Amino acid sequence: MRESSGSSYGWVVVAAGALMTCVAFGSMLSLAVFLQPISEAMGWSRSGVSAAATIDFLAMGLAAFFWGTLSDRFGTRIVVLSGSFLLGAGLIGASQATSLWQFQLSFGVLIGIAAGAFYAPMVAAASAWIEHRRSLAVALVSAGMGVSPLTVAPFASWLITNYDWRTAMFVIGIAALALLIPASLLVRRPPEPSPSVAAHGIDAPVREWTVAQALRTPQFITLALAHFACCAAHSGPIFHMVSYAMICGIAPLTAVTVYSLAGFSGLGGRLLLGVLADRFGAKHVLVGGLFVQAMSIATYLAVGQLGEFYALSVMFGLAYGGVMPLYAVLVREYFGVRIMGSMFGAVSAFASLGMALGPLAGGWVFDTFRTYNWLYVGSFAIGMAAVAVALAFPSAKRPQQPSLDLGRATA
Repeated sequence: MRESSGSSYGWVVVAAGALMTCVAFGSMLSLAVFLQPISEAMGWSRSGVSAAATIDFLAMGLAAFFWGTLSDRFGTRIVVLSGSFLLGAGLIGASQATSLWQFQLSFGVLIGIAAGAFYAPMVAAASAWIEHRRSLAVALVSAGMGVSPLTVAPFASWLITNYDWRTAMFVIGIAALALLIPASLLVRRPPEPSPSVAAHGIDAPVREWTVAQALRTPQFITLALAHFACCAAHSGPIFHMVSYAMICGIAPLTAVTVYSLAGFSGLGGRLLLGVLADRFGAKHVLVGGLFVQAMSIATYLAVGQLGEFYALSVMFGLAYGGVMPLYAVLVREYFGVRIMGSMFGAVSAFASLGMALGPLAGGWVFDTFRTYNWLYVGSFAIGMAAVAVALAFPSAKRPQQPSLDLGRATA
């Protein structure tokens, strides 16, 4: 049984997954700290540098389903090990770029493909290892993303301040390889579920699904659209948070602490909303979290002082961080563990497309209007759309049978 003989090692896998998501997403999202130094040093526009983040999320979205399918078929270790090498290569390559297209290729394409190899496969692996406390396991793997602004971003800012952006990015690339390769080797295939669990447990689906059948269900379509709108709403405000704080007169290192506080609050939000979801249901907590996220985005139009930024970062971080693991919980509830890598990879692909919109949109808004106001207006509108889509999410626990009729939710 996984929970008796394998549970202790299952938590090792969870810890490895948290480290991987922290390093991978922290490295990718550190571009928010690099944005202004690179733009000033190289003479590239903010929208041009921000486009690397957009390419990141597009590449991650396209790769997520591919990596998830590979992890279902060949195991998670080879997937995360491949991602580790790609991430290090992308960071080191970007640190040596002499033209914008070279930077966008290395930081955008390579790092984006690499990042897709970690989150969905490791969530699926942790879910397969941990039998009874899966919501906690998923939240902890996801929590690595929340820890990343507290670790990689301040480290990058310190390196940039004391050296330059090229040295900083090169050092982060080497550190990523040194941490991720050993962590990848810790990942093992989970034991087979016990016969009693396989026959009677919550993991036993009503019938076996194929990925093609599951992708046609209203449950998947609604969940994917909600995740897309959720990420499209918060990606711009997150990515341009440091730049906006600096425009408001906050010193660079202090502005990074605003970003870090949002990440720390996101860590707490993942755990808090996970506990609430166990009690009140993931759908209801998701809707509430999305509403708080939208209202927090709108509030950025009214802040300008450091204390106001800190207070808002707490609420915004709790909301956007807290909702992220709930999508994985809902995928597991609806489609089971056998195809979870593929299905959560597909949902994550839509999320990545949403994340791709914000950095580029924010860069374009600032270059055009010299202010971020319209970014927050648009993000608020998209955030409210996410609330509406989540409210429409079918409430049945798991479809009783595959159906090609997209207009009918199974009860």
